[in-house]
Amino acid sequence: MTTKKYIKNYPRPQFVRDHWVDLNGEWRFGFDDAGAGEAEGWQRSFGGDRTILVPFTYETKASGIGEEAHHACVWYNRAIELPAEAAGKRILLHFQAVDYIAKVWINGEYVGRHQGGYAAFSFDITPYVTFGSANELTVKVEDSKDATRPRGKQRWVEDNFECFYVQTTGIWQSVWLEYVDRDHIDSVKITPDLDASTVRFEYQVKGEVHPGGGLRLETIITMKGRQVKRASLAIDRPWLTLEVDLVHEMNGPWKRCYWAPGRPNLYDVEFILYRDGVVIDHVYSYFGMRKISIEKGKVLLNNVPIYQRLLLDQGYWPDSHLTPPSEEALIEDIDLLLQMGYNGVRKHMKIEDARFLYWCDVKGVLVWSEMVMRPSNSTITRCRISRRNGWRLSASSITILRLSHGFRSTNRGASGIFSRTAGSRSSPKRSII
Repeated sequence: MTTKKYIKNYPRPQFVRDHWVDLNGEWRFGFDDAGAGEAEGWQRSFGGDRTILVPFTYETKASGIGEEAHHACVWYNRAIELPAEAAGKRILLHFQAVDYIAKVWINGEYVGRHQGGYAAFSFDITPYVTFGSANELTVKVEDSKDATRPRGKQRWVEDNFECFYVQTTGIWQSVWLEYVDRDHIDSVKITPDLDASTVRFEYQVKGEVHPGGGLRLETIITMKGRQVKRASLAIDRPWLTLEVDLVHEMNGPWKRCYWAPGRPNLYDVEFILYRDGVVIDHVYSYFGMRKISIEKGKVLLNNVPIYQRLLLDQGYWPDSHLTPPSEEALIEDIDLLLQMGYNGVRKHMKIEDARFLYWCDVKGVLVWSEMVMRPSNSTITRCRISRRNGWRLSASSITILRLSHGFRSTNRGASGIFSRTAGSRSSPKRSII
């Protein structure tokens, strides 16, 4: 079973478009131990002398290098072909995760910078590319043994110790492109409210958005192939909201359909953007009606106490470390834990790949996830992005109950996010796409 729009290896399963390009595979690579590459012009004439298999880091066997010594600066380069017929589209370059400071150039021109090892980020590279020919993509990554940075399970000394293993340097999750219209759906936040049997959509539309501009956004919600609700909005501003009542006869006598382990019911949803009646963007997503709350010291799922049988999952692979070796390996892990009678996992000091969380949504697995820790001081990760001519920080929609080493406790689930703070016992969960 999958959602309506499942594409194998698609890096962002809760915000899917048909037109995308996977940039994983063989890249040119080089160590820059002297930190001189930028001054020497590697961004214009690449100076690396190795190859690497992205998205695996050089420390892993899967990368084709397998050198565990720390290198503070590494470089990547590859050509990207953009077809002539894509001219007129916006080209978005996505990185699912790069550890730790990444700088990006296209054809020798600086595009932007990102700091933070566990967040997805994007750049609009349209101004820098040439359509109908090859373009050079170059990435510089700087990392360190600094114990004040969020490291998770990564060691900051020469050898492994306790539960700290080989460091992760550079690109460690998927790199990919997608083509979008000038006017397109930038993000949608989905907030189901189980008690009210409603779902709230908060849209951000990017482009030339103004009253009378001819843009219309349609939202279609289905369950198991049958339409539940359909709504249409005239777009007169970049940010819009819509609340939909999900009570429906097709859901049986109770007219409601919830998500839970053993019954992982998911609503499919499509967002279709029109300009003067012509489709210019089509995004596929999903959500589940699910609520987490705490009463009298018990965790409740959908207002009912749940006994959680959780497996500690370090998310660390022998030959690929923090990077899963394949999507099939993720699915196998989930299937095995279900076969052993567990209904959830505790992800230890790791923000997991969005594809893992997707399959947990689909197969009905609860996920407790911990914030990536800083060994010297447990404080929240700071993530900085500098931009030039536009960027987008992607917030992945994930199904987790999050533990945060002294932070506010946050739960993101199949249907969203639950936060517990002083004076607050429960609230609807939110998914940010």
